[in-house]
Amino acid sequence: MKKIILSLTSAAVSVSLPLIALAEFSEEEAPNISATDLLDNVTNWLFSILLVIAAIFIIIAGFYFVTAAGDPDKTKKARDFVLYALIGVLVGFAARGLVYLVGTIAGQ
Repeated sequence: MKKIILSLTSAAVSVSLPLIALAEFSEEEAPNISATDLLDNVTNWLFSILLVIAAIFIIIAGFYFVTAAGDPDKTKKARDFVLYALIGVLVGFAARGLVYLVGTIAGQ
């Protein structure tokens, strides 16, 4: 499983880095972005990546359920995958909500 996670992570990085490196702006088109806007953009990307990874884990859990053939160990492993994916999504939503709550309280 570690190999799958490592390969998915390296694939995501290898796809996104050239796109970031090739992004060019002329001086007239250069974005005037503040640090908070940049941080907001980064957290939006990370949240999207979290949702994609959670979906992949749920698909893997479905594969384990289908191939379990009644084996209690494999079904427990599949349930754990679903549980951990859902916990990850809930933590992500809680973190994102906390950021918006603090921003609202701070008046931004």
